Amino acid sequence: MKNTEKQIKNILIYILPYIVTGFLPIITLPIFTRVLTVSDYGVYALASIYAILLSGIVNFGLTAGYERNFFQYKDKDKSSELLYSTLAFVLAAFLIAIAVTYIFKKPIARAFTGSANHSSLLFWVFLSTVTMSFKQYYLIYFKNTEKAKDFVVYTLDETLIGVVLSLFFVVYLKSGIIGLAWGQGLASIIILYFLIARFLKVMPLTFGWEVLRDSLKISLPLTPRIFMGAVSTQLNKYILNLLNTVGGVGVFSIAQKIANITFIFITSIQNVFNPHVYKKMFSSESSAGREIGQYLTPFVYLSIFVCLLVSLFAEEAVRLLTGPSFHSAAPLVSILAMYYGFLFFGKINGTQLIFKKKTFITSMLTLMDIGVGVAISIPFIMKFKVIGAAWATLFGGLVTGSLAFIISQHYFHIFWEVKKIIAIYGVFCVSSLLVLFIMSGSAGYPLCFVLKLLCVLVYMLLGIRLRILTGQNLKLLWDIATLKKATLWETGRWF
Repeated sequence: MKNTEKQIKNILIYILPYIVTGFLPIITLPIFTRVLTVSDYGVYALASIYAILLSGIVNFGLTAGYERNFFQYKDKDKSSELLYSTLAFVLAAFLIAIAVTYIFKKPIARAFTGSANHSSLLFWVFLSTVTMSFKQYYLIYFKNTEKAKDFVVYTLDETLIGVVLSLFFVVYLKSGIIGLAWGQGLASIIILYFLIARFLKVMPLTFGWEVLRDSLKISLPLTPRIFMGAVSTQLNKYILNLLNTVGGVGVFSIAQKIANITFIFITSIQNVFNPHVYKKMFSSESSAGREIGQYLTPFVYLSIFVCLLVSLFAEEAVRLLTGPSFHSAAPLVSILAMYYGFLFFGKINGTQLIFKKKTFITSMLTLMDIGVGVAISIPFIMKFKVIGAAWATLFGGLVTGSLAFIISQHYFHIFWEVKKIIAIYGVFCVSSLLVLFIMSGSAGYPLCFVLKLLCVLVYMLLGIRLRILTGQNLKLLWDIATLKKATLWETGRWF
């Protein structure tokens, strides 16, 4: 199969779990937000801070090391050594972390949630997060071998099982917020069991210190960065809890959950382009920068299109999906969608620095991100409360993201199609800010909705102008989506 058609097929395949994993938890919000309170979501978000922080530490950055070195060890035996040695190391670290968390769960819960009464919730949220994290190594294998269908099957199954179990615990058994953790944790354990059984049948169980050591050389310098990155992403929730209320954390958490649709989509698209970016880097470093720049422009356009839709129609989404006590989350969704839109370059920056083995720099950049985040978040939250946390997230991300972009370009220069990128982000930002201005005013809803549609139309016309949205490209997408025989091009890039 030609590369062009295969990539587009993979995009459509990867979008399927994005639709399910992104939208299924969202469409169940009308049920959960009428059973659970904003305070429940706030406590869950605070417990998640600990889970994300410690899970990031005990992974020791090996997800990045494994993904990077996967293309270095192409021999089947070495590939098995790399996978199982990595898993064994991480499993040992996870078991220690689980034991420590269980023993000290009450003081940890008191420190993160404000009450030892939430210790069981904290433990189950941590166990769920750890299991999901462990599963990622198998999914990276599927992604790097371009087995998109396998990636999708296991991702979809986990999401579906998790939602069904969570509904059963929360709605039927009336377990409260802990039911969310039970449902997701048990779903992850079930899927992990089947993954382990499958891989043991086709890949011999073998270990090698040498391949693990090579991965650790790349990964260990990333550990501070992962820890500090987790601190950075969760910082505003913790500051909100200190300066505002647990309910404010709950509203911010719901806004993040809806806006996170965009980040999930960008990640699903990254599963398609990242292996090809690495391949270009390893195959011909001298010419790779220009090829990668041209190759990524359509991915930028597609990613920002989704961010634009979420930002524009945040108000409709929040009112449709949540109860009245959560409706103040609407402007937060729009702001956070803008933030996630700029994170596209964060994905590429990380790849550039990891390829050049400059992982220590990423830790320094993340440390700076925390400093900037604290400096911006505290005054913004004190002055503007919950919406201040969203603006602080966006402004802090722009400052540190710009510096990370400059440094990454220094070590591995990508020749971006600058005019096209500026046009894409220009329309995106102007449209989002216009909607935020209208949302805060007294304009009638019909006028607001028409303006939103006009913004979408302008962005689509831009895609036509940039020759990204063309009849030939759309026909190819349609033919593949409907399983028709697609016309193949003799070009080196798609779109």
